[in-house]
Amino acid sequence: MTRHHAPEARPRAPFFSSGPCAKRPGWSLQALEDAALGRSHRAKLGKAKLARAIDLTRSVLQVPDDYRIGIVPASDTGAVEMAMWTMLGARGVDLLAWESFGEGWVTDAVKQLGLEDARVITADYGFLPDLAQVDAASRDVVFTWNGTTSGVRVPNADWIPVEREGVVICDATSAAFAQALDWEKLDVVTFSWQKVLGGEAAHGMLILSPRAVARLESFKPPRPLPKIFRLTKGGKLIEGIFAGETINTPSMLAVEDYLDALGWAESIGGLDALIARADANAGVIHEWVARTDWVTNLARDPASASNTSVCLTIDDPEVVAMGQETVGKLAKALVSRLEKEGVAYDIGAYRDAPPGLRIWCGATVERADLEALTAWLDWAFAQEKAALAG
Repeated sequence: MTRHHAPEARPRAPFFSSGPCAKRPGWSLQALEDAALGRSHRAKLGKAKLARAIDLTRSVLQVPDDYRIGIVPASDTGAVEMAMWTMLGARGVDLLAWESFGEGWVTDAVKQLGLEDARVITADYGFLPDLAQVDAASRDVVFTWNGTTSGVRVPNADWIPVEREGVVICDATSAAFAQALDWEKLDVVTFSWQKVLGGEAAHGMLILSPRAVARLESFKPPRPLPKIFRLTKGGKLIEGIFAGETINTPSMLAVEDYLDALGWAESIGGLDALIARADANAGVIHEWVARTDWVTNLARDPASASNTSVCLTIDDPEVVAMGQETVGKLAKALVSRLEKEGVAYDIGAYRDAPPGLRIWCGATVERADLEALTAWLDWAFAQEKAALAG
């Protein structure tokens, strides 16, 4: 194949966006025919579907029986904000950030909540912070398990002790259902439906350990709480939130779509199968990077490289020598070319990240589509590099 001839094989589903992500294989609108449309979410049918979503989440994600699971407003962001605004301030907190969303939680804790005892532990894109600096034994911790915009994840939770005094708040939105979460090390886990399972957006999941519940019931935040953040009443947890009685009106169409995705996950073998699919998908891209001389993984340590949001940078010496502005323009042109070809949609790097590519490899993506994509990436790069030379 020369640079002038495009590959023959095309991805059957060119959806590699990092959120909302590809729908499950075989999905169609017919999967939502049983949605409780035009019905109150507080009616018996609506409550049953919401409760079913919680029960299936527990089953597929292997959440411990004594952890509460709630459906909350405003996607993963809303779930993280609820935890931070209601729990932080009881003791000092360590905040970890190595990409855009972690940086957002730092801003909220330091500038919005104004926490006085807040230590910020950071790293540049492509790297993890020094986890040995974290005092998870006596302080609260806020971190993102998988950095969606950097492609860097924590390889495990060994740095968090089982016996601890604080609460650990984990944004797991691009890790849940694709990476093994160490539940006994986590007190608050949040995610949204539109990532690994390819559901629709707008709803968040809030999972609380018994330690997190105890914090909510014993700590009164020294700040006003909007209605959608309130998780307790009269000093007790509002249990209804964790039984399908949502704070505000959910989209029952989106609920049905989440139920469909969870049903698919169960049908293929549950969590282990989902993780295996994501690992195999990411392996396609990582193996291609290893044999390709113009691109490299933004994650510098393979042990912390994501298996969902795989982030890449252009590493061609001739292009890099032209400067980062040129690198950024080439990356955007490459992304635009593949979109026009109908081969890959929405694979540009996140706006705050170094210029490059971000390819979603979660469980709903088919390995064969990623294999086909790699040839198109090579072709598109050759085209755009030639254009630079005039």
